[in-house]
Amino acid sequence: MLDKDLFKLLEDKKDIAAVIIISIFGMLVNVGITACICYVIYLAVEGNGFDKLWPIFLILLGGIIVRMCLSILSGRIKAGLGAKVKKSLRKKTYDKMLKMGLKSVDGMNIAGLTQVSIEGIEQLDLYYSSYLPQFFYSMIAPIILFVISVFIDWRTALVLLACVPIIPISIVAVSKYAKKIFAKYWGKYVSMGDGFLDSVQGLKELKIFSADKYYGEKMNLKSEEFRKITMKVLVMQLASTTIMDLVAYGGAGVGIAVAIWGVSSRGLAPIYALFLILVAVEFFLPLRALGSAFHVAMNGASAGKKISSLLNAPLPEWGDEDVEDTQININGADFSYDGKRKALDGVNMSFSKGMTAIVGESGSGKSTLVSLIAGAIRPSVGNVEIGGKKLSALDRDKYYAKLGVVSYDTYIFNDTVRNNFLLAKKDVSEEEIYTALKKVNLYDFIIENGGIDKVVDEDGSNISGGQKQRLALAVNIVADKQIYVFDEATSNIDTESEKIIMEVVAQLAKKAVVIVISHRLANVVNADRIYYLADGKVTEEGSHSRLCEKNGEYARLYFAQKSLEEGYKKTSEVTV
Repeated sequence: MLDKDLFKLLEDKKDIAAVIIISIFGMLVNVGITACICYVIYLAVEGNGFDKLWPIFLILLGGIIVRMCLSILSGRIKAGLGAKVKKSLRKKTYDKMLKMGLKSVDGMNIAGLTQVSIEGIEQLDLYYSSYLPQFFYSMIAPIILFVISVFIDWRTALVLLACVPIIPISIVAVSKYAKKIFAKYWGKYVSMGDGFLDSVQGLKELKIFSADKYYGEKMNLKSEEFRKITMKVLVMQLASTTIMDLVAYGGAGVGIAVAIWGVSSRGLAPIYALFLILVAVEFFLPLRALGSAFHVAMNGASAGKKISSLLNAPLPEWGDEDVEDTQININGADFSYDGKRKALDGVNMSFSKGMTAIVGESGSGKSTLVSLIAGAIRPSVGNVEIGGKKLSALDRDKYYAKLGVVSYDTYIFNDTVRNNFLLAKKDVSEEEIYTALKKVNLYDFIIENGGIDKVVDEDGSNISGGQKQRLALAVNIVADKQIYVFDEATSNIDTESEKIIMEVVAQLAKKAVVIVISHRLANVVNADRIYYLADGKVTEEGSHSRLCEKNGEYARLYFAQKSLEEGYKKTSEVTV
């Protein structure tokens, strides 16, 4: 009933303690009001005058006002607690995703993580602000009421207290089934969200291949699965509520029967019996309210497990040492994504000032090396050294201040051109921006289309692929890094943009460590050193001319590409 992992996520527990104390005080006020009502009835039956009744009415009125104020205060504290929890958890999840550079975790991709970190945290708000305070209060309240009632009639008090545990027992019994249902509920919910986002992102391809109907049917199937699990959740909640109502009102009924029996058989004063009858419900109301909050809590707890999984996911190890030299050495590095097939196998590489290229066929491990150099993953065997220091010993922020990565999917934010540059350098001047745009041949285009305050649509959708890549390169130029990694930065763009980018890369290589990963070998002909990867291993290395002389895999691939390009060029000339 109480999840220790979720409880640990709560940083400040003072608000929960305050709500519990207010609830207990409010219950005591209710008991006082009940006692006053019984006393008024007693005085009325005894025929006493108004002069003895009006002070009691004043006490009643005061009690009602105090109870109302306590309810308002409790509501405000709960609202504040919920706001603090949401703010804290959102910051934690965002910071963790930022540190990990996440695409997926615990079977969730970015869509699932978004759902959990937004809607899941909303559900956890209720878990912390409603369920937890009610849980502790409902454990304390029956004991306090027993202590009060036992001095009036110990038999009735004992019967009421004995019936109380039946509700927690029923909640525990339901919780075992409920946990499975809610786990499936969130699984289906996240799966549906992932599928929807995937379909929307690939809508163009679905239309081109006339597969939109098929994917529509898949979404309908996922939606139907989610509807069914939602119905199971509702049925479970209804059944659980019915059971708890029967227990609560049945237990109160038993207590009332014992009190009435006390009047008829044991000489219990009717006024005391009336008090016990009115208080009997108070024994069960806290636990009844806990049962109602339980269902919301289980939904939040299921989301909380996902959030906890994210927050507890191991981070790549970092230290606090400064980056004094940018010489990169990869020493005997092994890495596997699934623990079976090696994506990298005993890789030894060295990168110094100038251009170094990594080439190879698809699936050879090139992008894995980028993740290794960026520190997103760590080798299972071997190590990565920067300036003679292990990457894991470096300060993450100081290392990233020297590292720039430009890939085929470098993200351009839905903001102005100026603000995209400000991400790279907070005090960047207009002159620096214009200089960088000129280097990548974007200056005229930007000036003619709104200037640097032109808004770029989400992920650069209102500019061409080549312009997007060149803009990403310009932003990195302004950042003035000492290590640049170009991961297929010229993929899927026009030849003009490709030529411009490679010219800029050659200029950067004169003053920085430049690592180029390219499927097109013509782009790396002028590299100082070329590494050829095959099945995660370095099978060839050297300059372009030396590798061509070896007449190995690199030469075979290079001349095959060159032949294709020359054939395409001749075909184009004939067509023209």
